[in-house]
Amino acid sequence: MSGGRNEPTGSALAQPLRPPSPGRAALCAGLFVLGAVLGVAGALLQPAWFPGGLLLALAAEAGLCLGAGRAAGRRGGAVAPALGWALAVVLLTTSRPEGDFLFAAGAGSYLFLLGGIAVAVICATLAPVRQPDGGSARLRK
Repeated sequence: MSGGRNEPTGSALAQPLRPPSPGRAALCAGLFVLGAVLGVAGALLQPAWFPGGLLLALAAEAGLCLGAGRAAGRRGGAVAPALGWALAVVLLTTSRPEGDFLFAAGAGSYLFLLGGIAVAVICATLAPVRQPDGGSARLRK
């Protein structure tokens, strides 16, 4: 007996996956590009003003990921700019045939790479998670 509560018809995990709406797909694509642009800007900024530039670049990434997650209302909003940031930074770490490179083997570069990955994981974890449809009653009252 349900006791007057609206019971969900099945688990949220048992529901079929649906493709995102065109608006949500465009939002995620835009956030991905914005994350990539921020990764390039941070890679150029952090060695220029070493301690302050590094902190500013990581704070900008955290702000973008957290803000995007809250604005989108889902974890995908925070993951999209984090993936764009990571792709841009990883592509910038490779050296060119001429021997040119962007990241020097120093503490600042490693802090930027590892700190940026840590910030991305933390922000994606703190982003809101989509809740399944159903009653707002607490379990085990």
